[in-house]
Amino acid sequence: MENQFIQFNLKPEIIEALDEIHFTKPTAVQRRVMPVINAGKSVIGQSQTGSGKTHAFLLPIFNKIVAEKDEVQAVITAPSRELAYQIYTAAEQIAKHSSVEIRIGRYVGGTDKHRQIEKLKQHQPQIIIGTPGRILDLIESKALKIYTAKILVVDEADMTLDMGFLKPVDQIASRLPEDLQMMVFSATIPDKLQPFLQKYMHNPVIEEVKNESVISPTIENWLLPTKGKAVNQTIYTLITMGHPFLVLIFANTKSRVDDIHHYLQSQGLKVAKIHGDLPPRQRKRVMKEVHNLDYQYVVATDLAARGIDIEGVSMVINAEIPTEDLEFFIHRVGRTGRNGLAGTAITLYGPEDENAVAQIENMGIKFTPKVLKDGELVTSYDRNRRKKRTASTHELDVGLKGMVKKAKLKRKPGYKKKIKEAIQKDARQKRRVEQRVELREKKRETKARNKR
Repeated sequence: MENQFIQFNLKPEIIEALDEIHFTKPTAVQRRVMPVINAGKSVIGQSQTGSGKTHAFLLPIFNKIVAEKDEVQAVITAPSRELAYQIYTAAEQIAKHSSVEIRIGRYVGGTDKHRQIEKLKQHQPQIIIGTPGRILDLIESKALKIYTAKILVVDEADMTLDMGFLKPVDQIASRLPEDLQMMVFSATIPDKLQPFLQKYMHNPVIEEVKNESVISPTIENWLLPTKGKAVNQTIYTLITMGHPFLVLIFANTKSRVDDIHHYLQSQGLKVAKIHGDLPPRQRKRVMKEVHNLDYQYVVATDLAARGIDIEGVSMVINAEIPTEDLEFFIHRVGRTGRNGLAGTAITLYGPEDENAVAQIENMGIKFTPKVLKDGELVTSYDRNRRKKRTASTHELDVGLKGMVKKAKLKRKPGYKKKIKEAIQKDARQKRRVEQRVELREKKRETKARNKR
């Protein structure tokens, strides 16, 4: 079958690189964005994780690179080391098919800056990939000469904003030519990002690519209650009851990752952990081992949800529901079921998570309820079945039912009026309770926002 990427007039060596990794059919975001980039226009590409954004900008960039020119031609920023590594790995895979060497520089925090400076004295890379802080540091050290670059990519712009890296990105952009082609890719475009976009992008093409479903239809999305059960034991049961190829287990905090990691190790499993407190060298080593499939189980924080692209993840377990941003739920679950492969996502929840689960469902995500029974996962009842039944039948409380029966038997004058008044009174009381619950919930949300 002919590679469908030919429609974008890519160089033969780029098509060869795509054939090697079996990329033959462009994704929706690639179909929409690549012609715009090829035409030299600035673009804002908005789509969910796992939609193919990385190749959507890398392929046109490699198509434009003049390998014979010994100068910086494109700068790509990423908010995390892991994401920079992911982009770099994809870029290296394309570059190795070029007949003329294309130099790619990867610059992230925690690496040897002095060694990078010495290397830059000999040659400038044609493509720069890295975290904003380290790239800016090398620019200010007069080691990186980016003024020749005509392309700037800001990947995961919303995460860049959230992590406080927009200022160094701004300083990087200010050193680039006026005829700059800028590409901004993000899952969401927050209002706080607008001033930056307006400063550097004039009449950009905006491509918002909405997935047909919020998560891939190849993912089985299960919801599992943990009330009264040891969560670590439940996780162990889930990951050992079948034969998953590779499991990612997500938790909200570094300490919780450490706790799960320690427990699973104590049960005799070989488990990797990835979070921000690991020394850069160790994190890089673990990431390499995970990519080499030396581990079957990985426990991670949300840092990994946006920055790690591991092939073959067959199962994702949410040990906790994300508390900082429910969008992270999509990013976590999106690690499995990629490229049309089947995947399973299991979310553990307790009674305190009911509101968060409801919000996730409001995002268009559907769960299949499951319970662990005799060491097996079986489909359970919808946790909202009682609410739905009450709402559909307008069932009266037990006390009111008794009053109705009693009133009908006595058939005294005014009994209908009394029943009506009792129902109205009961409804008013319920409304007041609901309003108090909503008010408390709003206060908690406001308090949580103020803490961020």
